[in-house]
Amino acid sequence: MALICGIDEAGRGPVLGPMVMAGILIDEHDLYKLKNIGVKDSKELSPKEREKLYHEIVEIVKNYKILIIPPKEIDDSLNSEELNLNKLEAIKSSIIINYLKPDKVLLDCPSANIKSYVDYLKMFLKNKEIEINAGYKYDSKFVEVGASSILAKVTRDLQIKKIQSKIKENIGSGYPSDPYTKKFLKENYNKYPEIFRKTWDTYKKIIDEKSQKTLKSF
Repeated sequence: MALICGIDEAGRGPVLGPMVMAGILIDEHDLYKLKNIGVKDSKELSPKEREKLYHEIVEIVKNYKILIIPPKEIDDSLNSEELNLNKLEAIKSSIIINYLKPDKVLLDCPSANIKSYVDYLKMFLKNKEIEINAGYKYDSKFVEVGASSILAKVTRDLQIKKIQSKIKENIGSGYPSDPYTKKFLKENYNKYPEIFRKTWDTYKKIIDEKSQKTLKSF
């Protein structure tokens, strides 16, 4: 009986808040249990459905691992010469895999070059023999990846709620296209530096606009 690991992330694109990566470990003979409770890509579920499934998933799986990657770590990786967001995601995936010790891994691949991504990830694995199956939209194709996407999304939403309750202002979803997030960023970009991803174009544009206004005032 093979032990399967599914891995996915939530919050890769937002300008605000962390990215979350999650992995589950499940016996392949128990995959039907995830199907039976209605596991699918987290984007196809309501927040209430995701929260309900989160608790059911952790009861079914043998083990799981969730990693919260703060904005500073994301910025540091993008500002470094060695890393980028895909490489950071691969390294975090390897941490999950090394912790869960599966026989086989299925993961949603963020890179257009799947082979290159998998080769890079394998560099960080303690067990090089683990089978890695990576591809696009795996969260909607495989329940083990869908289950991980639910754990990641629920955790990410909880982190946003924590930021919201601390700041006591409407910060929106954290995505650059969200008008509430845009407004909050524009008014608070220098007030809460730890919650923003400063390498994001959305953040840089605000800084540029403020700099231009300062220059014009001279």
